Amino acid sequence: MDSTVPGHTDSSGLGKGLKRRHMNLIALGGVIGAGLFVGSGVVIGGAGPGAIISFLIAGIITLLIMRMLAEMAVARPVVGSFYVYARQALGRRAGFATGWMYWYFFVIVVAVEAIAGGRILQLWLPMIPLWLLSLGLMLLLTATNMVSARSYGEFEYWFSSIKVVAIVLFLGMGALWITGLWPDSTPGLGNLVNHGGFTPLGWGAVLAAVVPCVAFYTGAEIVTIAAAESEEPKRAVAHAMRSIVVRIVTFYVGSILVVVTIQPWNTESVGVSPYAAVLEVLGIPGVATIMNFIVLTAVLSCLNSALYTTSRMLFALTRNGDAPKFFTTLSRNGVPRRAILLGTTVGYVSVACTYVWGDVVFGFLVNSYGAVALFVYLLIAISQVVLRRRLEREDPAALQLRMWLFPWLSYATIALMATVILAMAFLPTTRSQFLMSGLTLIVILISYEVRKLLGKGGRDDESLSAAPPVGSADESVAETEKRIESVETLGGSDIELLAAAQQKPHTHRHQRRQS
Repeated sequence: MDSTVPGHTDSSGLGKGLKRRHMNLIALGGVIGAGLFVGSGVVIGGAGPGAIISFLIAGIITLLIMRMLAEMAVARPVVGSFYVYARQALGRRAGFATGWMYWYFFVIVVAVEAIAGGRILQLWLPMIPLWLLSLGLMLLLTATNMVSARSYGEFEYWFSSIKVVAIVLFLGMGALWITGLWPDSTPGLGNLVNHGGFTPLGWGAVLAAVVPCVAFYTGAEIVTIAAAESEEPKRAVAHAMRSIVVRIVTFYVGSILVVVTIQPWNTESVGVSPYAAVLEVLGIPGVATIMNFIVLTAVLSCLNSALYTTSRMLFALTRNGDAPKFFTTLSRNGVPRRAILLGTTVGYVSVACTYVWGDVVFGFLVNSYGAVALFVYLLIAISQVVLRRRLEREDPAALQLRMWLFPWLSYATIALMATVILAMAFLPTTRSQFLMSGLTLIVILISYEVRKLLGKGGRDDESLSAAPPVGSADESVAETEKRIESVETLGGSDIELLAAAQQKPHTHRHQRRQS
C-alpha cells in the first residue's frame, strides 16, 4: 500500500513526496518517449526487419548498465546518484564532468521537447504562434515542478500510464492481426523476409543501428535520482530496476516486431510514423489524432522529467561545491526552485535562439548532446567496477542487489558501451553528434580546470563506507557536526541546516526503540 510521509530527507532537505507507484512509472516512462513512436521509423528504414535485433542488443546493453547502477543505488542511495558515484570512484574531475554532462543533456531535452510539443499543438491550434505554444508548455510544467516532488510524480505517473496503456493496446492488436484473429487480417510473418530478407541492408546496418537505439533507451536512470525523494529509497530503486527495464525492452522490441510484421519495412509511412502506419492497416478510425495525442503525451512526459532531472542534478552539484551555492536554496516543500528556473531559462533561451537563427542553432544543439548521455553511461559502468571492489572491502552487507557475473559481465558491458561510442565516430550518420558531444565534454573539462584554478574545485568526497546514505541512522555526534559544517560551508539553506542538526544519535536510538 502506498503512503507518503511529509517532510524532508535526513541529509539533503529535499522533499519526500514520491510513492512507490511514482517510482515505478518514472523508471518506465522516462524511456518511452517520442523516439519510440516516431524516431524508431528511421531505425527501421536503415536496418529493415533486422531493427528488431538492433533494439534487442541496445536493450540488453541498457539492462546491464541499469543493473550496475542499481547495485550502487541500493547500496548507497544518495542525492545525485551516479554523479556522486563517479566522484567517489574516479575523482572530482570525473564527477564534475558526469554531473554537468547529464545536466546539459536534459537542458537541451527541455528545449527539444518544448519545440516538439508546440508543433503538435499547432496542428490543432494553427492560429497560435509556435513560440507561444512552446512557452505555454514550459510554463505549465515548470509550475508543476515548482510545487513539490509529489506534483512532478503525479504528472509523470499519469503521462506514463497513458503511454503504457497505448503500447499494451498496440501490442495486443498487433498480436491479433498476426495470428489472424483481427477482422480482415493477413496473418503470418511473411513481411519479415519477403522484402529483401530479414537483413536487406546487411548485418552491418543492423549493428550500426544499435547506436541510435541505445540513445532511445536513455532515461531509466532517472529513478535513481528520484530515489532521494522517496520514502524508501533502497526498496523503491531495487523494485523499479529489477523489473522495469525488462518491460521497457519488451515494449521496444515487441513494438518493432509488430510494425515490421504487419507493414513492409520499406513502406514510406513506416519511416514517417511506424505506429500510425500500423493503426491505419488495422482500420482504426482517427489514426492521426490518436497518434498525435500519444506523441504529445510522450513529449510532455519527457519535458516534465527533464525539468525535474536538471534541477536535482544541479542541486547535487551544489552540495559538492561543483556549482554555485546560490542554487542550494530549497522551498518550504523541499524543492530546489532556483535550480528548476535555471533549467527552464536555459532551455527557453535555446528555443528562442532557434527562432532567431533558424535550424542551424537547433541542429547544433541536437548534435552537441547526441552522445553526451552515452558518455555518462560509460562512466556509470566504470564507477560500478571501482565501487564494487571498495564495497566488498568496506561494507559487503550493503550489496543487497548485485551485478550479475561480476566482474566479467561488468567488463563486457564497459567494452560494449565503449564500442557504441566509438562507432559513432566512424558512422557517417552519427559522426557529427560524436564530434559536437566531444566538444561539449571538452568545454566542461576546461570549466573544471578554471574552477580549480579559482579555488572552487569542490570538496573532497568521504569514503564510500563512511558517507552515510540518504536516510542513514548511523552517524555519530562528530559526523553530525561535520555534516552541519559541510552544509554551512556550501551556503546551505536553513532547511538543510535543520535537517542536518536533527540527525542526532539519541534521536535515532529513540526511533529504534519505537520500532
